[in-house]
Amino acid sequence: MHIHVYSPDGEAKFWVEPEIELALNSGLRGTELRELEHQIREHEQQIRDAWREHFNR
Repeated sequence: MHIHVYSPDGEAKFWVEPEIELALNSGLRGTELRELEHQIREHEQQIRDAWREHFNR
């Protein structure tokens, strides 16, 4: 399971399973990536639930 994050400055891909981990970064700064990871961790269950609902898994 993974998610993509897009912004005017670039984009990133984070693995959510088996654990939250940065997979790809294009143009985002370290501070932005740390904040994104924090937000993903804070909303992890909501992200997992939405992903499963979207993909019917």
